[in-house]
Order: sequence, then C-alpha cells, then structure tokens
Amino acid sequence: MTFDAVGLAGGGNRCYWQSGFLKAFSEHQPLNPRFYVSVSAGAYHGAMFLAGVGDRVRESAFAFAEKGHRGIDWRALRRRQSPLVVGALFRQLLASEFGEAELAALKAAPPMLIQLSGVPDWMPGALGALGSIGAYQIEKLLTDGTHSKAGLRMKLRPTWFSTHNVDYPGELVDALMATSSVPPFMPVGRVRGRAYLDGGLVDNPPLMKLSEVEAKGWKTLLLSTRFGRTPPAVANRIVVGPSEDIPVSKFAVGDAAGIRHAYEVGLRDGLAFAKSA
Repeated sequence: MTFDAVGLAGGGNRCYWQSGFLKAFSEHQPLNPRFYVSVSAGAYHGAMFLAGVGDRVRESAFAFAEKGHRGIDWRALRRRQSPLVVGALFRQLLASEFGEAELAALKAAPPMLIQLSGVPDWMPGALGALGSIGAYQIEKLLTDGTHSKAGLRMKLRPTWFSTHNVDYPGELVDALMATSSVPPFMPVGRVRGRAYLDGGLVDNPPLMKLSEVEAKGWKTLLLSTRFGRTPPAVANRIVVGPSEDIPVSKFAVGDAAGIRHAYEVGLRDGLAFAKSA
C-alpha cells in the first residue's frame, strides 16, 4: 500500500498516538509520500518522525512528564508571564530538540506543509483567538466535532508553511508553536513577523490539501486522533484513528502515563494496519 500524501490531524497529547502509528507502520511498510500536511500537535509529531529523531524526542518528553509538573504556576504572574506553563515548556522542548542537523534531515525528507490560521491584518491576534476559539466550542456543541472549520467564519485564512522553506531552526520552532496556538494555553504564534493561530481552527483534520490532490486521483492517508469519531473516508482517502479511547488531556504537562498510553496504542494500531495492507 502506497500513499501520495499523508495528513496528520491535531489533538494535543492525543497526537502521541500518531507517533506510535508512524513508527510501527514505517518499520514494516515503506512510507514515502510526495508530501505530508499537518496541523497543531500533529506537526510536532510529523517533524520528529521526518527528522528521524522520534525516539529521542519522545524520551525527552516522557522523562519530563514523569516529573509530574502541574500545568499552572501562579508564581509566573509575578514575572508578568502566563501561569499556564505548557506554552513555554513546549517551546523549550522544541528549541532543544530541533537544531541544524534536524532541519537538514527535514529538508532531505518529503516536505511537510504545516497548516496555520492567519489572522487578518485588521484583527488583533488576541481578538482573533477569543472569537475563533469561542466559535470552535460552539461548533463542537452543535456537531460531533470530527471536522472543525470554525475559524473560517471568523475570517481566519488557512496558510501552509513547508518544512523545505524553513530558513533556520528557530523559524521551525516558531511554525510548530504557531500551528498549536490556542490561547490562553499557548501564546499567539508569530512566523516571519505575522500573527497566526492554531491551524485546526480553519480545518482540522487538514482536509483542504488532501482534497486537492485526491481530486487528481492521488491516494491519501489521514491519521485522526479521535476514537470513534473519524471523518468518513472518501474516494482515494483512507482514514485511520485510534482503536481505543485516548483519555489524556490535550495540554497536560505531567501525565506521563497518558502520553505513553497514547503512544503504545499507536504502536499497536500502526503494526496492525501495516500487516493488513
């Protein structure tokens, strides 16, 4: 089984399932699509996979989570910083794990299009975040949440930033932070001086780019992170999601058991999918 494009949905810590799936599947079947498209935390897991550093980055994340830190540090208010620590910790992890060697490896691999939600020039980033996240929560109440595009109604615009066009490691970190920007948990993202929010606010999972190439007859694989609520498969697309519930909080920084469980379910599902192909 071969795919021309692979899509990685968002889902915070649930995306560790994608890490396990990609690792297990690629060890048994070649996975060499023309491109990947990723959104939110799916981009982080896609980047570590394509750079060939997944084992190392996950171990760093697991080791930190084992410390059991809480997600709120009220002392940060004295430093005029957000008491929600996940954003700062995530940037520290990315900066420590993605350097020049990792960027070179990403450029040697198939390109990954990191999906961002661009904020209109007239709209302050904080206003765009407040409105879009509010619309997203309402959308989830009215639908099953399998395909989010609430940000489009708030005039956010989908933007894609290719790993092959990243100029330096810090810019990669900026893009990975921006595609996961869900204030107040994560700060408003900035890439090359422009404000961006979580790419999932306009299209999660990232179906726009997949639909473009499916119309040409290309075969695609979409890795969702929702148990029992995956988008329906369409012509030329295979959709795979977790085989069991992934009950980890999206933004938890100290739930080592939760992210390990997500990863281990991904390993089992990736292997099963590879054997069935």
